[in-house]
Amino acid sequence: MSRHGSQQRTLLEILGKLRPHWRAEPGLPSRIDSLLSRDRRLGSRDRRLYRELAYTALRYLPWVEPLLDSAPDEAARRIAWLSGDAPVVKPFRDALAGEMPLCPAGAAAKAAVLGTRASDLAPDWLGAECPEAMAPPLQDALLSRAPLWLRLNADDPREVTEEFDALSWKWSESPALPGALRLAPGTDVSKSRAHHQGRVEIQDIGSQLILASVKPSPGGRWLDACAGAGGKSLHLAALLGPEGRVVARDLRASALAELALRADRAGVGSQIRIGDPQDPKDGFDGVLVDAPCSGSGTWRRSPHLRWCTTLKSVRTAADLQLELLRDAARRVRHEGTLAYATCSLCHSENEAVVERFLGSVPGYEPVIPGLRIGPPEPDGDAYFVASFRRL
Repeated sequence: MSRHGSQQRTLLEILGKLRPHWRAEPGLPSRIDSLLSRDRRLGSRDRRLYRELAYTALRYLPWVEPLLDSAPDEAARRIAWLSGDAPVVKPFRDALAGEMPLCPAGAAAKAAVLGTRASDLAPDWLGAECPEAMAPPLQDALLSRAPLWLRLNADDPREVTEEFDALSWKWSESPALPGALRLAPGTDVSKSRAHHQGRVEIQDIGSQLILASVKPSPGGRWLDACAGAGGKSLHLAALLGPEGRVVARDLRASALAELALRADRAGVGSQIRIGDPQDPKDGFDGVLVDAPCSGSGTWRRSPHLRWCTTLKSVRTAADLQLELLRDAARRVRHEGTLAYATCSLCHSENEAVVERFLGSVPGYEPVIPGLRIGPPEPDGDAYFVASFRRL
């Protein structure tokens, strides 16, 4: 058997092991990583190849899954053709799909070549929640792989960019936000001095634009009510400056432990009180509710979420978001700011939560009634942000 024939067989074996889980398991990326790392046949380059091919299959699952039983060779050929030009994939793609036309950019053009329908590449409920995601340009952006975005945490950007140049990493600065650097997907920034020394933080451009839109005043006291591993807590600390303070809370102790490490590395450990349950007597100057959500805005990085998210789970998330927002509202001082954010495309989790909040919690007026951030511009994940002033 040829090398590429062997790779095709391995790919189909991997997909067979993932198939029982990809429409039901939000944690599928961990399963993929575990599956690849345990396979002793695979070196690091092999793991990159099969990870890329598996994620391509997940992006275009309705075009691939029906063929896995009836025509597995054609399923593998389609995956290869759709997988793009990454150097690790190109030899496999050329071997399996080299005689096919060049893969066009848009979903509709791809569908025309394959005799499929672009509309199949979304769950049935999406049209009612986010109709613009059913057509270009948003549809095509959500099917593409997102770049890696960094937030600069250095006084002189050259401290970072000169090292990246020396590593031959192609980078560019966002025209939408100074200090946001774009790198190629898969760049291992953890190997750089800049990362070890806290001069950059991995944070999507959309995530960065949430707080850039809210514009917290320097020196304030803020609560990050759903901090997770703390990307926005670190960003808040940077925006508030050395006199500002951030309280970071989350139900997940492991996430807060990671935040503690990141805060020390970024040089803002003294500004962030992690897990502190005490509110200031007069309330916080601002509270950020970066609420748990369906994650539909992250489909570029997590394509499996297309197929394991349901309308029921979206609406369940929306009820929790409203509960969190109502709880946060009582922690804001007079004339303070309440900010609400999701990484969701869904009306139920975004505009509808804002409407329900304003209709049920008196004493707040909208400042940002609701803003959708990307993609396709800026070239990151999709986010939603709204902010309110306490009267």
